[in-house]
Amino acid sequence: MNRLADGAQKLDIPLTDDQLGLYQVYYETLIDWNQRVNLTRITDYEEVQTKHFLDSLSCWEAIARAWDVSAGETDVSFQAIDVGSGGGFPGVALKIALPALRLTLLEATGKKAEFLQILVERLGLADVIVIKARAEEVGQNPEHRERYDLALARALAEMATLAELTLPLVRVEGLVIAQKGENPAVEVEAAQKAILALGGQVKEIVPAAIPGLNSTRHLVILEKVSLTPSKYPRRPGMPAKRPLA
Repeated sequence: MNRLADGAQKLDIPLTDDQLGLYQVYYETLIDWNQRVNLTRITDYEEVQTKHFLDSLSCWEAIARAWDVSAGETDVSFQAIDVGSGGGFPGVALKIALPALRLTLLEATGKKAEFLQILVERLGLADVIVIKARAEEVGQNPEHRERYDLALARALAEMATLAELTLPLVRVEGLVIAQKGENPAVEVEAAQKAILALGGQVKEIVPAAIPGLNSTRHLVILEKVSLTPSKYPRRPGMPAKRPLA
């Protein structure tokens, strides 16, 4: 895990030997399960460190800035939900680096949710729960609606759909961090009305520097400024089929 260790240091996230050992177990479990469940097309040892682990950790700068945390200080406790967690990115990768994080992993596909549960148990992670359900359902559940400080989304959907799946889960003054590619500005502009209708606003779009990765990625950060109207999220499938305009 040398590439991960060096890259994390550049991101001001010091990793202990024990944490690096957990990432090693994560990699081995991911590759084992990927033989029967489609979790990732990236399986090379070095690439997983860069394109999955460090890519996930690139969210840290935005999180630290939002919670006014000093560089290198990773003992932060807040409630986060990873929507459409899949292989556990970015949620599980962040949890290993930020052990005080209270994390919910939301995944609709049964086999992927099973993988996440076994992964969490194998890594011995505390304060992590796995929910097998759709975001549209959980967003209307009083136990989860507007309960989270932070929602994370990686490769989830276009921005209008993503906003409807995440903003209902976040408390007022909470954040959504969406990991996007090289040029998300057009996509974000097209989703502005939807974001506002859901009680959010675009706080900033920031480049995410990922050590060892040449292509530029961005974090789209939404702030929750008012309660989401009760009719959102709509029934399962509707946010993707008919994005708010």
